[in-house]
Amino acid sequence: MKLVFASNNKNKIKEIQNLLPDIIEVVSLEAIGCHEDIAETADTIEGNAKLKADYVTQKYGYACFADDSGLEVMALNHAPGVISARYAGPERNDNANMDRVLKELDNNPNRAAQFKTVIALNLDGNQHLFTGTIQGNITTEKLGNQGFGYDPIFIPEHFTETFAQLPFTEKNKISHRAKAIAQLIAFLKK
Repeated sequence: MKLVFASNNKNKIKEIQNLLPDIIEVVSLEAIGCHEDIAETADTIEGNAKLKADYVTQKYGYACFADDSGLEVMALNHAPGVISARYAGPERNDNANMDRVLKELDNNPNRAAQFKTVIALNLDGNQHLFTGTIQGNITTEKLGNQGFGYDPIFIPEHFTETFAQLPFTEKNKISHRAKAIAQLIAFLKK
């Protein structure tokens, strides 16, 4: 089965392909000739996933899935949330985004946070949503050099290392994206 994944983020495409079984081939936006950056203008993570999936289905006619993810920090009223990629500005700079979170938390003892992923699947004229979350805490400094986004400042619950310190295979077993993908796979196997 071939499914278009509505993303041009090479890190995310690689992570998704590693999570999916071999019977599902992930096709990138670039492969279908979609080079535009799909606007993420919704007020929620769910809304952005839907927007991206709908854009591909309506403009290109493909069955596809799209995800949107965000870091929600409890002490920051669930920010950065839907604007996680652009938290420090429109240039989508991971280091600047992490620096802003760390600065805003400063000496705050409440470091509780969660990552959330929502996948919108457009298949056979219907849309299905799958949500994965993982609880954890924000560090006081960046640790590790694997992964992307906020991985160097997020320690998942029941672990002592950040996502950026964990082996890729370990992160892929427990991450918010892995949980949402597991739901997607279960649905596709029905």
